[in-house]
Amino acid sequence: MVYSDFHGEKLSALALGCMRLPLIDGDDSRVDQAKTEEMVAYAMEHGVNYYDTAWGYHAGNSELAIGKALKSYPRESFKLANKFPGYDLANMDKVREIFEEQLRKCGVEYFDFYLFHNVCEMNVEQYLDPKYGILEYLLEQKKNGRIRHLGFSAHGAMPVLEKFVGAYGEHMEFGQLQVNWLDWTFQNAAAKVKFFADNNIPVWVMEPVRGGKLANLPEKHSAALKALRPDASDAEWAFRFLQSVPEVKVTLSGMSSFEQLKENISVYEESKPLNEKEMSALEAIAAETINAGTVPCTACHYCTTHCPRELDIPSLLELYNEHKLTGGGFIAPMALGAYPKEKQPSACVGCRSCEAVCPQQIKISEAFVDFNKMLGV
Repeated sequence: MVYSDFHGEKLSALALGCMRLPLIDGDDSRVDQAKTEEMVAYAMEHGVNYYDTAWGYHAGNSELAIGKALKSYPRESFKLANKFPGYDLANMDKVREIFEEQLRKCGVEYFDFYLFHNVCEMNVEQYLDPKYGILEYLLEQKKNGRIRHLGFSAHGAMPVLEKFVGAYGEHMEFGQLQVNWLDWTFQNAAAKVKFFADNNIPVWVMEPVRGGKLANLPEKHSAALKALRPDASDAEWAFRFLQSVPEVKVTLSGMSSFEQLKENISVYEESKPLNEKEMSALEAIAAETINAGTVPCTACHYCTTHCPRELDIPSLLELYNEHKLTGGGFIAPMALGAYPKEKQPSACVGCRSCEAVCPQQIKISEAFVDFNKMLGV
């Protein structure tokens, strides 16, 4: 197992993310405990020492499942990460009761790593609002030894990261980002990683294979990669890409089967970063994938000066591209939650004034109709 150094500790570079544990009858709320324990046993035997859970995973049952699975191992033999669920604004004034319940559910006296969960457009102001006392309480728990290291995860855009780090950065020992070879450009992950590095925040990675999308590429893309590394699977390419990013310390993988676990652990038996030619191949596939599934907005903002509803069209098209390429997901709806209703895609009146001045000749009104359909509006 490849390990990363962090404050004098050895962390397995591959971590078991507990958002996609094995299920019973495909029911996300029913974790298959026996299979989970089998996976944890194999992971522990092969050097994985980092396990990441959260309040909302598996309808609240992930914490229970991983806590039970780790119970038979010495506490010092594993690192357990959990998060404060600020993705739900109703939780903002409940940090104390939630934290205590999380310790109980996991059956531990402390968390090695604890995060502000999913810092984004819709919650950053609340996370930073001192009236909720979230940072104050978590720092108190750290002082008391119930949190060893404090950090945050984020799906927000750069302005959100800048705001959060600007306020709380001195207390953040690590940060968790969605990083993979597709989002390196598509979600501006390269700039986010650099921002973390500039602020001395080590990078933890989530969604390394983008929910499985990068582990099952179209045949022509797989063939192009096979020509360079014949024995490497699509999933291995995703992990080797992350091994090529020096800022990355820990990569979380939500493995839902024993086979996935074995394959991923075998990849992390050694580090094999990509060379320049291999990186260029991934960049070309990423560009082709993005161009095929998105509209080519360059954020020139010509359109905004002609919109009678004063919509932030480039930002909305960026979210449309995310939702379109991902095939749904939570990121775009989550970000739109921070927009007033009169500034959302549904506010478009279809006048096409924006299209008359768009240098890329994007059918903006049609994109918004499509966006609304995908969102169920």
